[in-house]
Amino acid sequence: MTAASAPVTLDTDEAHARLHELTVIDVRTPGEYAAGHLPGALNIPLDRIPRTLPDLRNAAERFDLLLVCASGARSENARTVLAEQGISAASLAGGTDAWAAAGHDVDRPATGAPRAAWSMERQVRLTAGSIVLLGLLLALLVHPTFQLLSAGIAGGLVFSALTNTCGMAVILSKLPHNRPRETDLAATIAALRDR
Repeated sequence: MTAASAPVTLDTDEAHARLHELTVIDVRTPGEYAAGHLPGALNIPLDRIPRTLPDLRNAAERFDLLLVCASGARSENARTVLAEQGISAASLAGGTDAWAAAGHDVDRPATGAPRAAWSMERQVRLTAGSIVLLGLLLALLVHPTFQLLSAGIAGGLVFSALTNTCGMAVILSKLPHNRPRETDLAATIAALRDR
């Protein structure tokens, strides 16, 4: 696919029909990837994309790249990073959530594998909601100034929506439960080169 003709996003049916000819890169955390991913997807977390640019460039010369995350936001960020480096890739519209909702197969680890983490979006909702409730409870029981805690989270959520970034997700992704095992980047790069 040439950069001029490359689609920015593929919907789940387009991606499913072309899965055999795509190199799928899942940019979620290892824990999210372990919870279920597109068949044949390779896990290169978003924060590792810059380290793998030469290999992704070579892969994009052989096969079309499809970037995937839970909802499409992180894969779109990864697509932008690649586009800035002249690497053509598409993002899966709606991510693995839309893929599974469309009834397409999702690969999961074999029984006995470590328990997968909640999706990052679910963790953000739980954390933000808990902090808002805590701020309101402390404002009622201790001092009204604790309402500022809730207001700060609300402001952060608005900023997150406007910029399509999520600082809370970045922080949560560094917690141990989101990294049950490190991505074996060397093995992933080797698989990428062998494709």
